Amino acid sequence: MGAEGGPAPDALSVQAYIDEVPTWHDGTPSLAGTQTRMQRRIWFLASAGKFFEGMIIFMVGVALPLIKLEFSLNANQTGLVTAAPLLGIMIGATALGNLSDRFGRRGLFVFEMVLLTIFLVGVSVSPGLPVLVGCLFGLGLALGCDYPTAHMMISETISTANRGRSVLSAFAFQAIGATAGTLIGVIILGNRDEVSDWRWMFAVAIIPAIVVTIGRTFVVQSPHWLLERGKVAQAQVHLARLLEREPKYPTSITLEATASDRAEGTAGWATLFRRPWRRSTILASVPWFLQDLGTYGIGIFTPTIVAATVGTVAADDGTVTSAIAGDLNGAEGAAVIDVLLLVGIALAIVSVNRFGRIKLQIVGFLGCAAGLAIAALSTAVGGTMQILLIFGGFMLFNLMTNLGPNSMTYLLAGEVFPTRLRGTGAGLAASFGKVGAVLTAFLFPLLLDSWGTMAVLTILVATSLLGAFVTWKFSVDTNGLSMAQLDQMYDEPPTPTSTSAPTRNDLAQPDADEASLV
Repeated sequence: MGAEGGPAPDALSVQAYIDEVPTWHDGTPSLAGTQTRMQRRIWFLASAGKFFEGMIIFMVGVALPLIKLEFSLNANQTGLVTAAPLLGIMIGATALGNLSDRFGRRGLFVFEMVLLTIFLVGVSVSPGLPVLVGCLFGLGLALGCDYPTAHMMISETISTANRGRSVLSAFAFQAIGATAGTLIGVIILGNRDEVSDWRWMFAVAIIPAIVVTIGRTFVVQSPHWLLERGKVAQAQVHLARLLEREPKYPTSITLEATASDRAEGTAGWATLFRRPWRRSTILASVPWFLQDLGTYGIGIFTPTIVAATVGTVAADDGTVTSAIAGDLNGAEGAAVIDVLLLVGIALAIVSVNRFGRIKLQIVGFLGCAAGLAIAALSTAVGGTMQILLIFGGFMLFNLMTNLGPNSMTYLLAGEVFPTRLRGTGAGLAASFGKVGAVLTAFLFPLLLDSWGTMAVLTILVATSLLGAFVTWKFSVDTNGLSMAQLDQMYDEPPTPTSTSAPTRNDLAQPDADEASLV
């Protein structure tokens, strides 16, 4: 079996080796060999991290009524509980995620799961509110670190043609985790009748987290990162392990070390706010902030809003049985709504290469605004129409957020920065996004009490429209660009005889050949 396009040069880039499609002796592409066992393992273990994020964050919303009852929480304390994991994500994405640029992707890939496991145990046995909040914050630190690291582990070990779909299909496990977290709550609440039932919701994730931690210790280091740090020999070893297949191809690996690989090293946060990377930073960060205002606010408080809308339990009944019944009622309604998260991410996976990241993000933001507007109208009517509007609005919102901004902001943040800045840039974008999530989680209980559902949802309509505008204004289209091209995308324009690196204009409006690559 040989390489498509003839014999390879003596030295190639990391991405050139990864993008090669083996062929049989008669020239037929061996498509079954395009994904190696190691690439599939990395994808699965990165997907598990997104699964835990969706499960834990959305499970907080299901567990919240029982946590409030056990610890007698007021509105401020309730906001603290919901905001703690999101605050942890915000800090972890920057404070820990950027360490992957300095110490490598694999080390952080394992360390974050160790943290997650420890704090899951802590939440499950927490004796009081301070310990609970501290452990929820710790869970957020681990999940925040996973935001840039999991993305880079996939995108830096996968082919250009498969990068977008692979990252998004891993991100889909956030929606699967959200649905699973809600269903776990429904099962536990439906079979038990104790105020401490919320502890079991978190405890069920401990064993799977241990398994994933062990699995992550056996993956390769990012060859892109190793080469960027000038570790050519190690990069060749890890790239060979990454591409190991039967029959063996490539038979040998020789990497080229460019001047930038040896000289530039790791840059700091200040670089992100200087030209030419400022545009990428705005695109990666501001829309993520705006979409998290809605996604986490709606996601966490869907059970509460649904339960209040359906209203099957008297608001002044403070018994454990009635609290569990109301919580179960809201969780069941949220489970139905959360299914649309899965539909949205499935559509994103099949559409991203055809329509591109920017178009899907803009359309998704507009769809989110429409869904929230429909849900807001439910407060002006009653009876069956009210239920139809609240369910219909939230279902449309979940569909469009995962088709567009919730998935595309994650994908773009890991693509619009070069290797030396990728962990720092993607981590900063995730942190900035979680500022919106923290604000929403902390303020939502207060605003729902003082302003009402309609006012809060109307504000989120405006933020969604603003997200569409910012995406359009600062668009950088990465569709069809390899990791090598992303590393050079803001280089000086090539000479008329050169065909090397794309310029900013090339990124903003990729030509037909680039778009057709994926």
